[in-house]
Amino acid sequence: MDAQGRGRGDDIDPADQWVLNPNTGEYELRLSPSAPQSAVPRPRRPAAETGTGAPRGRTSPKAPGRDIPPQRGRRGVPPEEPLPGRRGRRPAKQQKSKAKKAVLWTGGTMAFVLVALAGGGYLYLKHLEGNVATTDVGDAGASNFSKDEAFNILIIGTDKRTGEGNEGYGDSGNVGHADTTILLHVSKDRSNATALSIPRDLIVDVPDCPTTKEDGTETVIPGSQGVRFNASLGESGRDAGCTMRTVKAATGIQPNHFMMADFNAVKTLTAAVDGVEVCVEDAVNDKQSKLVLPAGTSTVEGERALAFLRTRKSFGNSGDLDRIKVQQQFLGSLMRKMSSGNTLTNPAKLLKLAEAATKALTVDEPIGNVNTLKDIALELKKVPTKNITFATIPVKDNPAEVVKATVVVDEAKAPQVFDMITNDISFTEVKAQEKKEKAEVAARLKGTKAAASEVRVQILNGGAAAGSAQAELAYLQTEAGVTKSENAGNAEATRAKTTLEYAPDQADQARRLADIMGLSGSAMKPGQSVDNAQGLPTMTLILGKDFKGAGVKLNSASAATPDVEKSTADKVQCAS
Repeated sequence: MDAQGRGRGDDIDPADQWVLNPNTGEYELRLSPSAPQSAVPRPRRPAAETGTGAPRGRTSPKAPGRDIPPQRGRRGVPPEEPLPGRRGRRPAKQQKSKAKKAVLWTGGTMAFVLVALAGGGYLYLKHLEGNVATTDVGDAGASNFSKDEAFNILIIGTDKRTGEGNEGYGDSGNVGHADTTILLHVSKDRSNATALSIPRDLIVDVPDCPTTKEDGTETVIPGSQGVRFNASLGESGRDAGCTMRTVKAATGIQPNHFMMADFNAVKTLTAAVDGVEVCVEDAVNDKQSKLVLPAGTSTVEGERALAFLRTRKSFGNSGDLDRIKVQQQFLGSLMRKMSSGNTLTNPAKLLKLAEAATKALTVDEPIGNVNTLKDIALELKKVPTKNITFATIPVKDNPAEVVKATVVVDEAKAPQVFDMITNDISFTEVKAQEKKEKAEVAARLKGTKAAASEVRVQILNGGAAAGSAQAELAYLQTEAGVTKSENAGNAEATRAKTTLEYAPDQADQARRLADIMGLSGSAMKPGQSVDNAQGLPTMTLILGKDFKGAGVKLNSASAATPDVEKSTADKVQCAS
């Protein structure tokens, strides 16, 4: 933090500018009366609102007969004795700051932290806003941030070598590609989040990309077919908006916003939290990344943290997919460190985190202001670490290559992962969902079942493969004995799940058909009947996208966990 930002010389720790006001119980930004106060630094782009600068002094009203204490003592200086008649400090466990704190975590090859402080912290927040760079991505993202909806933030860690000490990594002219990318989905109810890694060697089609140049002129960068995902950033002048468009084209998931940082973010952020604990099963001595670690647990920060994230040759099969697993383990550890009481209740550490994060951060313009960043931080703080799932897009080796160097989307597994994120379904709550649905099955199937020959049902295709309604009709009539069934054509709308609607007096028929088809309790919808061709009351079966084929029973859990490797942020894991 520079002298302007704190109004004092470079020898003063910015954390020491925050003191506890005993009258309000809040930490406040207090500058020494003897020090001149400079204006708050201007943001890198014009702010939405203008002002004449920071007020010359920010103080709180004094209570009658009470003085506000001077600037908090520096580390190593004995605390002052309490004033006569005033109660001394409460024990540490009882001290509580009323200052509002929020932590924003994210990550590519890194993670970001944003601290929001109320009251006297406003000027400091404006200073932090001045640290943040922004990019105009046009309609590639949302025009604003909504606190009431689920949201997707694309986290991009670039391999750009700018910054002190980074020139030694080679490729100094690198324009900065999408080296490591995570699509962070935060649920609408803030109960869970999914961090989906996107391999840099994934073969994708990069769409045409409208961009705005530094001089303000607009241009469209032509797309590319069948290229590595990391080429969606940096190549031909592509910006983060191009990466957002590529993610939408490849997954069907719309990123709302992006956050991007380079190598420096890892070094400064890990130093700000006094290191991150990592675990390796075997000792590491990697000559390429210069990482040296003993087997077991170690604490890494700065250059060693960056080396840990860049290491390939010492983990798994030395490929990018195994490096992604190591990065996810690192981010989980970082998140546990940032959410610990030692960090969240330490104003000095929070300020260091805020400085480190915002100086390394580039975001899209709609979230590049202090209030919006604060809102995002507060929303992310609501998500428990145990419900934050790390996963990777399901991929398989590129069949077009003899020597395998790239991967393609696994069409057998990936669509379910994409659908779960699109439909705001939690990876961590699937087991609870399965348990709930099984209970519903037991309750709805409890009771008598009609004979198959008594079941009257009309079948509609609501998203299954073409011809599915007729194929299922044939199976029910010839194999299952449901002779009073008919094909009613296509449903009015496509749906993801198969459903059976029935009237209360058809419950025994519904139980029989559910038993035949393996329908879940959630698929059975008590409602109304319709008339069939003979004018008799009939149930309605709509085959959804989950229909597996004539005669194939549906899984009793409609939100079954996808068959992908995943982990959660609260679990300690060792890289191997």
